Amino acid sequence: MPIDLDPDAFDALVDRALDTIPDEIASLVHNVVVLVEDEPPETEPADTLGLYDGIALTERTWMPGADLPDRIFIFRNPLLDFCDSEEQLADEVRITVVHEVAHHFGMGHDKLEALGYG
Repeated sequence: MPIDLDPDAFDALVDRALDTIPDEIASLVHNVVVLVEDEPPETEPADTLGLYDGIALTERTWMPGADLPDRIFIFRNPLLDFCDSEEQLADEVRITVVHEVAHHFGMGHDKLEALGYG
């Protein structure tokens, strides 16, 4: 049975997950915004937990005017539907946040799966 958690409490889980990223890695993340949305866009599967929208650092070249931030989306309702307890939710939010931040650094799904962040 999916759990229910109000938006503020869910945002706090995302904040805690971001705080678990080691400082050595977090200090390398620039011009990235993390947003919580209730649902993924219609162009994505309904059970999408998170999404990185940007150009990975490994593929980036400098372009004048390219100063819009990359975006990491965390999707609240699919995560709530996926989990059976608040403990599982906190873990899945952390995994999803790390997964999307790793995309910023150019890590692909196969590598993330092998590391347990699939």
